[in-house]
Amino acid sequence: MKVIISAGGTGGHIYPALAIINKIKECEPNSKFLYIGTHDRMEKDIVPKYNIPFEQIEIYGFNRKKIFKNFKTIECLIKANKKCKKLIKDFDPDIVIGVGGYVTVPVIKSAKKLGYKTFIHEQNSVPGKANTYLSNYADLIGVSFNSSKNYFPKNKVVLTGNPCSEDALKVTACDKKEFNLSDKPLVLFVMGSLGAGKVNDFLIKTMSLFNNKNYEILYVTGKGDYDKIKQINFPKNIKVVPYIEKITRVMKKTDIMVTRAGASTLSEIISLKIPSIIIPSPYVPNNHQYKNALDLVKANAGIMIEEKDLKGDILVRTIDNLLKDKEQLNNMKKNLEKLNIENSATIIYDNIRKLIDRK
Repeated sequence: MKVIISAGGTGGHIYPALAIINKIKECEPNSKFLYIGTHDRMEKDIVPKYNIPFEQIEIYGFNRKKIFKNFKTIECLIKANKKCKKLIKDFDPDIVIGVGGYVTVPVIKSAKKLGYKTFIHEQNSVPGKANTYLSNYADLIGVSFNSSKNYFPKNKVVLTGNPCSEDALKVTACDKKEFNLSDKPLVLFVMGSLGAGKVNDFLIKTMSLFNNKNYEILYVTGKGDYDKIKQINFPKNIKVVPYIEKITRVMKKTDIMVTRAGASTLSEIISLKIPSIIIPSPYVPNNHQYKNALDLVKANAGIMIEEKDLKGDILVRTIDNLLKDKEQLNNMKKNLEKLNIENSATIIYDNIRKLIDRK
């Protein structure tokens, strides 16, 4: 299989794209890939590490506040369309896949206009602008949440789940000693690769409340806030790190997770059946993290605390009550199992294969 794949901007788009590539490689080892990403975002550093051929285009999202900047955006988009058409013609793929981010717009649109088959994947409960627009140019659309189906044409959409969930199951669990942890229950705090300023400020103020608890906390601050946070003397049962590569290996040892509501993170939580306290970021387009979290809350598969409600001892009380309530913990795990789509990447591969074979 010859595949052009595009995704960019955040790990929430990039890692599902890599999971799809891994599954295609597993099923068809002789497959060839070309990844098209932006020139200045995460994918330019991440993708080449996996020895995947990478082409970059200069492209930006439209700026609502500084309208004059959109002249450059339009100029770059015209150049990107031209470059994408050439890349696609030269590579001559069996299929072109978009996994989110504005970089996918010229890729998928150009592919469709050139007559190539196209597939897009939406990770969030509420689709982003790029995928909403590209639904007109996609032959098939994969969604992670049942609730997402309503945003796309019924004849194109298929419930696939998030491909990161299948990858999470394959990861080997870590040894807790790597992080100076004991066999006590583990609460994992994850605030994203770059951190979450207001949440971290709240945690810094309230970490003393976790002193002498019969559980340990592994606090992943994000790289942006780590230098400030590492200077603070926290209780001995709290371990602080900036970032963890392949964090699913730690999640497999986790009893409760406190996290933002990125789509890939929630898919891993569902796959690994980890009871979670979700603090969605209110600073994302369409408030999509809140809506992602709501899918778990409605299924009694997670607890949500909005950032505006982070006051006093709310977090320590919620953690303490949840760890004490074994029945609630077990029910959350059962409800996560009901939401789980174990073979998401396989479902995506099967649908792509059928699309390619369709005449």
